[in-house]
Amino acid sequence: MARILRDEEAIRQWTEARGGAPVMMEVPEPGGGTSPLLQLTFDQHALNADHNEGADRPVPGFTLAEWGEWMAALRRQDLVLVVDDDLDQGRQIDYRFMSSSEAQSLDLDGGT
Repeated sequence: MARILRDEEAIRQWTEARGGAPVMMEVPEPGGGTSPLLQLTFDQHALNADHNEGADRPVPGFTLAEWGEWMAALRRQDLVLVVDDDLDQGRQIDYRFMSSSEAQSLDLDGGT
């Protein structure tokens, strides 16, 4: 069943419990400037450079982000995280971002 995570600590705990980490990519905006594109990565192979325990390497185009920076961008963009842990569907990690206003109109379990 899908649920909405609004609380920063709940988002962090959900992500880290699945071996995930926050990543960001700066994308150009029309008229100049950039804005961060947020994502979570759960691919440990993508995080380990050259199959060793050396420096981390993010998914192509994205860079690993500190939780504080990532959460600040999430708040600025007025987003929440919608997660679904329904293992019967064969998905172990299923999430998407949604605007806070759109999330308020949904009747999903949770709201952490």
